[in-house]
Amino acid sequence: MNKLLVLIFIPTLFMAQNSQPIATKQAKKLTAHNHTRIDDYYWMNERDSKPVLDYISLENKHAEAYFAPLNGMVNGLMKEFDQRINPNEISAPFILNGKTYQVKNLEGKDYQQILLIENEKSTLFMDENERAKGKYFYELSDWSPSPNNEIVAMSEDFIGRRKYTISFRINKTGKFLKDQIKDASGGVVWANDNKTVFYVKKDPQTLREFQIYRHVLGSDSKNDELVYQENDEKFSIGIGKTITDKYLVIYAYSSTTSEMQLIDANNPTEKPVIFLKRDPGHLYEIAHHEKGFYILSNKNASNKKLLFTSSIPTNIESCSEIQKHNEGTLLEGMAIFKNFLLIEERTNGLLQIKLTNLNTNKENYISINEETYYLGLGLNDEYNSDEIFYSYNSMTTPSTVFKYNMNTGNKTIWHRKELLDKTFNSEEYESQRIWAIANDGSKIPVSIVYKKGLDLASAPCLLYGYGSYGYTIPDVFSATRLSLLNRGFVFASAHIRGSKYMGEEWYENGKFLKKTNTFTDFINAAEFLGNMNYCDKNKIYAQGGSAGGLLMGAITNMAPYLWKGIVSQVPFVDVVTTMSDESIPLTTGEYEEWGNPADKEYYQYMLKYSPYDNIHRMDYPAMYITTGYHDSQVQYWEPMKYVAKLREMRTNNAPLIFDCNMDAGHGGGSGRTNERLEVAKVYAFILGLEGITK
Repeated sequence: MNKLLVLIFIPTLFMAQNSQPIATKQAKKLTAHNHTRIDDYYWMNERDSKPVLDYISLENKHAEAYFAPLNGMVNGLMKEFDQRINPNEISAPFILNGKTYQVKNLEGKDYQQILLIENEKSTLFMDENERAKGKYFYELSDWSPSPNNEIVAMSEDFIGRRKYTISFRINKTGKFLKDQIKDASGGVVWANDNKTVFYVKKDPQTLREFQIYRHVLGSDSKNDELVYQENDEKFSIGIGKTITDKYLVIYAYSSTTSEMQLIDANNPTEKPVIFLKRDPGHLYEIAHHEKGFYILSNKNASNKKLLFTSSIPTNIESCSEIQKHNEGTLLEGMAIFKNFLLIEERTNGLLQIKLTNLNTNKENYISINEETYYLGLGLNDEYNSDEIFYSYNSMTTPSTVFKYNMNTGNKTIWHRKELLDKTFNSEEYESQRIWAIANDGSKIPVSIVYKKGLDLASAPCLLYGYGSYGYTIPDVFSATRLSLLNRGFVFASAHIRGSKYMGEEWYENGKFLKKTNTFTDFINAAEFLGNMNYCDKNKIYAQGGSAGGLLMGAITNMAPYLWKGIVSQVPFVDVVTTMSDESIPLTTGEYEEWGNPADKEYYQYMLKYSPYDNIHRMDYPAMYITTGYHDSQVQYWEPMKYVAKLREMRTNNAPLIFDCNMDAGHGGGSGRTNERLEVAKVYAFILGLEGITK
């Protein structure tokens, strides 16, 4: 940005008479396919420039002023959270590399401790609080013990940009090796020699994970060898290890295609061998067993089928089919053990785990007889074990981890999360699944929870949604959410198209040129809740983050009359401009989710729903919009310019609050206090609009 432009900007950044920040307009022409858009706030992408920082400061001061009368509510909610959630909460024990660990919170501390349990005694293995000391932001992304458990590799982020530093600690002494790897993607995987590690590097401009490096302890990381580079910008890469410890696995993936390569974990200098060559539209994953490989594949099977091969195959046709494709059942994932194969199946939106005895071929299911719940495998790291851990919770019941014997079918409670508040009784709350009707007649599953005895027809409702990337929102318990339910709210989660709640087709019908189904499904879900007296139709609030923030922007433009308030967190709202700029982090990999606007058909379709491009003169509901200045997924300027344009265009004066955390990334601020504060502010915003002050 030139100095003259800066001088033009600064005088025109000011607080309007109604105390709302008004941003400078500087017209920028954006032309594609003989169509020109005028973006008056394009200048906001000048990170760290004085005009940008000045405007953010004005917005944050405006947010502080708005929340000042609500601080009592915010503090009260924080106190409730503290009284409800054990400050010394401890996780279920988990077994990793033959050792048993537990994660513990500490009263008065923002970060966790990792404990090592041996001979029924716990010792401190790692203290995140010590690592975070003096830092505004801290995240421990991953930690991985060496095969002999003598060294632990730690991936840490001290900024919030998801660019991690990998360090190595000698467990016996607690001292760190001189080895340090900068700007990694987070994960680190050991070869079997206890001295070689593999890690992923990001493209410094686009932040795409595109390189695998090999590092040998004791060497300078500047000399690390490049093992693999992914040149197709639609693909990202990662690395893992099979449960048998036989292979390191490099996986390249886009939204529609995957490819895996194997390295012998005992010979880490060997070149990777491709398992199945990438084939456009073919998504697959593998699990290694001593007798061969199990494969989940969508080849001519949208909900996936299960295959087996005794060796690395020449093509998929040479693999034998173990479980055929079922149009009514999505195969979500699998896990392999010496004697058992586990498949996570989703039928009619609900998950169950199928166990197959590999010696007898006998099948058994772990299932739950409820309408709303979460069921999932825990950390199961022991290949030779006949016992597994799985977790269950629901919208009314805190999490329980079970230890399950796959031979006998017997299960025992391994760990149960208990609330500090002993007056909590899950029987006082009700959850159910209802089915809204979409514009095209499709049935939309909606999970709801509320306190028993509530007059639903007069109750306010917070409706949550996401609906992208095939991600399915789990119906889980939330201890903080009780503060809304106890104040008479209904909480609802809409399982709209764009997720895989109802299978692969449900996802395919909510992406590309069918993306608007995601938005109309959410609107239809809200209308159904209100019209069928599951809540007061005049008191519906909506919440979503990231791609769910895109959802919030779209449904606000499309049906502003439906919402009493909107909470939009790190929202992806400037779709056309972002997707047209390949220099912006993570853009090119998104083409297989949204389409490429270089294609006129996709360009025109995106223009129909892009929230920023569809702001127009009308009344907008109350809105609370948040971002993190260091967000690497959705850049801060998207919500920032979105708010500026809303202030310019809207025809009413409902609360419009923009909160930019200068020390946060895509996931918000770090540490337990910051996480709870963000929840408390969301609740206080909504409760304040309802006139609830206590």
